Amino acid sequence: MLDTKSVLEVLRPVQDPELRKSLVELNMIRNVQIDGGEVSFTLVLTTPACPLREFIVEDCQKAVKQLPGVKDVKVEVTAETPQQKSLPDRQTVPGIKNIIAISSGKGGVGKSTVAVNVAVALAQAGAKVGLLDADIYGPNAPTMLGLANAQVMVQKGSQGDVLEPAFNYGVKMVSMGFLIDPDQPVIWRGPMLNGIIRQFLYQVDWGDLDYLIVDMPPGTGDAQLTLVQAVPMAGAVIVTTPQTVSLLDARRGLKMFQQLGVNVLGIVENMSYFIPPDMPDRSYDLFGSGGGEKASKELSVPLLGCIPLEIALREGGDTGVPIVMEAPDSASAKALTAIAQQIAAKVSMAAFA
Repeated sequence: MLDTKSVLEVLRPVQDPELRKSLVELNMIRNVQIDGGEVSFTLVLTTPACPLREFIVEDCQKAVKQLPGVKDVKVEVTAETPQQKSLPDRQTVPGIKNIIAISSGKGGVGKSTVAVNVAVALAQAGAKVGLLDADIYGPNAPTMLGLANAQVMVQKGSQGDVLEPAFNYGVKMVSMGFLIDPDQPVIWRGPMLNGIIRQFLYQVDWGDLDYLIVDMPPGTGDAQLTLVQAVPMAGAVIVTTPQTVSLLDARRGLKMFQQLGVNVLGIVENMSYFIPPDMPDRSYDLFGSGGGEKASKELSVPLLGCIPLEIALREGGDTGVPIVMEAPDSASAKALTAIAQQIAAKVSMAAFA
């Protein structure tokens, strides 16, 4: 007999490929309805940016079509991003489910480019996303997100002043760049740095966010310690380039997060190879090759992806239109979108672990 119970039974063996648990047991199959030979239900994924979305839907449809009398299977896909586990000695930020640090051991590896494009890619997938530019000494993210001239408002709240984040491409954002003159250097000692990062966490009207991406300053200094000691982190991503000097610094940054008890989601190798605009079928290893993969194996952390160097990627940062928006079919945009999906998937896996 074709009923809700029989539909759930044939779906029970279908697993989430990453969590490796039954969709039914995870309560990811909801609102089963039967109208003659048509079966419909809602598939609730753990992230809007699920990289295996189409495969899961296909597996569900195949399973239900085995039932006698089924003529059509309609699957409505939605998502509920899980909340990262809280920690007793860390203060959560109300409304924010997952805080992810994008970090690097040294400057000049394209960390901010990765952070901005990952944030926009997650927003394009349907997630609620914020970007905290914690690179206090070099706040470039506003320019990259098309917000260089944004004016932010400060409201009076019950607990003091509250900053309204700027907004573009589906991403809410705060940055030191909104609060200082473009030519003004930031000459601060550690305690002042700690204070502004805490203000950006707790005195900003973030609303409800699935992901807060934090663009960290390079290195292993006060900003990293402040963030890790203040809030429970969903994980950290280390950005590097293929050459040895960058990889050595990336290792130090990675080890720092591990020593502080933060889950390292993986390594991103930026500027993996150069694609000439007039010869898109050719590539050149300007900075060497295979460094990210080697470091991934040696340090036992995933390689989330390799991003090629394209002129359009640099232009997008300068003009304020991220490449995942401007040229989504380019090699670098596809790589960045896939990296965003991998990050979201690993955050979900950590929350269910």
